[in-house]
Amino acid sequence: MMQEYINGLLEKGERIDGRKFDEYRKIKIETGVSKNAEGSARVIMGDTEVIVGVKMDVGEPYFDSQDEGVLITGAELLALSSEDFELGPPGTKAVELARVVDRGIRESGCIDMKKLCIKKKEKVWMIFIDIYTINDGGNLIDASALAVLAALRDTKFPVYDEKNERVDYGNLDKKSLPLIKLPLACTLYKIGGKTLIDVNSEEEKVIDARLTVTMAEKEIHAMQKGGDGVLRVEEVDEMIKLAEEKIKKLRGLLK
Repeated sequence: MMQEYINGLLEKGERIDGRKFDEYRKIKIETGVSKNAEGSARVIMGDTEVIVGVKMDVGEPYFDSQDEGVLITGAELLALSSEDFELGPPGTKAVELARVVDRGIRESGCIDMKKLCIKKKEKVWMIFIDIYTINDGGNLIDASALAVLAALRDTKFPVYDEKNERVDYGNLDKKSLPLIKLPLACTLYKIGGKTLIDVNSEEEKVIDARLTVTMAEKEIHAMQKGGDGVLRVEEVDEMIKLAEEKIKKLRGLLK
């Protein structure tokens, strides 16, 4: 019934909540929401709400990048945020959310990882990004990607005592993360032959396919296709053009 209702509205050029096909819901960004994180942000996108915390630590570099810092991204879909989420270890949706957001940051070169090196082959700064869903009202990917960027911009290094090799948590330096680019994601959804952005929870349940495009300025750094439906080449091209336009507006909210 819901799918027929939504498709019927789309054929008339309408959506459940009255928005245009290419219109985001109202977006609110708040930073510094956690006293215990080195950086944090909350993003509210319509009924969707996510909180991101950034923690930093000092550890050993990976073997194949011994003069670069370490980035680890995780997502927890809290049971309180949706009746579809359960308690326990991260499921498929949580893993995909973390990977899509992480890939956009990593592939864009958003952070100058070499500047996170303290001593080559021995000690580097490690960045841990944790995404928590407070309410799943649809389109968690875009809300999470935006919250992660806001949290990274909010992040300050904790003071590091090199002599004693100890991180003084709770005592933050004025030094910010070495951010080079601001990669943001726009997810485009195909429902009954129509392309929409920022679907709500009802629309998300009936999508045919989706494509998440992550861009910094005009350069595409990552794309992720989801859903069982097929996307034609021309549809992908149109989606990329629309994503570029919408990401410009999202970047304006960050600035």
